[in-house]
Order: sequence, then C-alpha cells, then structure tokens
Amino acid sequence: MTTCAKSTTTTRPIAIVGPTGSGKSALALAVAERLGATTPVEIVNADAMQMYRGMDIGTAKLTLEERRGIPHHQLDVLEVTETASVARYQQSAAADVEAIAARGAVPVVVGGSMLYVQSLLDNWTFPATDPAVRARWEQRLVEVGVAALHQELARVDADAAATILPTDRRRIVRALEVVELTGQPFAASFPEIGAPRWDTAIIGIDWETPVLDERLAKRTDKMFADGLVAEVGTLLARGLRDGVTARRALGYAQVLVDLDAGGDGSAAREPTFVGTRRYVRRQRSWFRRDHRITWLDGAESNLVEDALRVWRDVPWNM
Repeated sequence: MTTCAKSTTTTRPIAIVGPTGSGKSALALAVAERLGATTPVEIVNADAMQMYRGMDIGTAKLTLEERRGIPHHQLDVLEVTETASVARYQQSAAADVEAIAARGAVPVVVGGSMLYVQSLLDNWTFPATDPAVRARWEQRLVEVGVAALHQELARVDADAAATILPTDRRRIVRALEVVELTGQPFAASFPEIGAPRWDTAIIGIDWETPVLDERLAKRTDKMFADGLVAEVGTLLARGLRDGVTARRALGYAQVLVDLDAGGDGSAAREPTFVGTRRYVRRQRSWFRRDHRITWLDGAESNLVEDALRVWRDVPWNM
C-alpha cells in the first residue's frame, strides 16, 4: 500500500477519470468554477496525447478560451518528436499537484490515460530496464512487425496485451522486456491498489454504452470537420513521423495511413471512430477494477454536486 501524507480538507486533490468522450474536461471545469468562489483550483492534465504541442483537434484539447482562466498544467509540454514517458509524467505531475496544494488551491487531475493516472495516484516505482534485452525485442519488432509482436505478448501475458494497443510498439516492447527480466506478468510490476496518494478523491464518469457511442461518433465528426487532417499536415512539417508516441495517437495514426495510401485523409474517419470505441473498452476494463473510484452517470443533471460530495465526504484511512 502506498503511504503518503494526508492533505487538508481544503486542498484535497480530486481526480476525474473515465473513458474517452465521457465529459471529464467539462466536469473538471464545472467543479473548478463551483469551488472557485471560495477556493482556487488548478487543473493537472492526465491525457498523454494532450501533452503534445499542436495536437489540439485530435485530442479534444481545451482552447485557452475554453479553460476560462483556470490554470492548466501538463498541457503542451512536449514536441511531437519527443517520446512521452509515464515515469517523467509521474515526476512532473506530482510536483504540480504538491505545488498547487502548497499555494492553498485544490488540484484537479483529469484524464483517461490509464497508466498516467495510476502511476501518479499510486506513486509507482518502475521496473529496471536492460538495454540489451530491450534491443533484442526492438530487433524482433523490426523482424516480425508490430501485430505479430503483440500476438507474442498475448501468448506470454494476455492481460498486458489486452490493455496495450496492438499498434503501440514502445509499450509492447517494454512489456516483453519486463516479463523477460522479472519472469512475471507485466502487471506484477504495478503496486497494489491502496489508499490513493494525497488522499485524492477519485471520481469516474461514464455513460450507457449506446449513448457514449453516439457521443464518440459526434466527437469524431467534429474533429474532422474542425480540421484534423490539416492539423496532421501541419504536424508532419514539425516532425510528426519522427515521433515514437505522437504519430500513433488515435486519429493521427489513421489519417497518416490514409494519406500514405494516396487519400485525402477523409477515409480515416471511420477507423478513428472504431479505434476509439476499442480504446474505450480498454479504459473501462482498467478503471473498473479500481475500487477507490466513485462512479457517476454522465447523464445525471447534478454531476457537480455529486462530485463535490465525494470530495468532501469520502476520505480514505491512510
């Protein structure tokens, strides 16, 4: 169990998690505005792809105007040529949370990147790496391709394969490296779920599946209508293809495939929607196993009041 100092009532962090398209950012803003009358609030992003500068439309990143003057952290901190790192995020986001609380404000962590959220709230210690082992798996990736390597991972660690995208080369290699080094499943390197760091109140937001599917379809349509293909073109000029992580983001990867096939990017809409639905299933599977999360129905009209009730009334015994 993770040990940590308990926060004061007024600066106890709130984490808002859940699947893509569920309305996490909107709820975080509403909570921040409601609290803001008496207590300042600052938001810490926990969406890996929103950390990239210029990846705005495809990640549904809030514009400066949409942030309503509320400070946001861990947005636009990476170039698309840089590799996102859970360990680096954990360190920098934890520093943000503690600095926000030290200022007497409430930190609100919001996002759906599963490993990012849990590494932050459980203060993970990451397994060691071995350059020789990693290099061998990277060479194997070159030899057989990402799909076949994902199948190899599934044979030795089905749970890891179920939570890692079949196109996520870096995480597939990392999982195989950890399995080889430790002789245990990738998840065995994760700490047990215990009291959340800083006594964080963890709130999940979700919808009935048919309703969420409709929201995802509208979200996908809006991204393409708002210029996702043009955004990909701009990022290509900034080195998107050279990035290990950014070019594999949902929407961006599908547009690249269509462009490479000689299309204009528009055919990427349906694969993006299908890929997002698949990712939502993984998010739900991951988050639903965390008994600390208090789940709220996105269709309810009193979401803000319910979220604040959880924040005020559900402390953890440390």
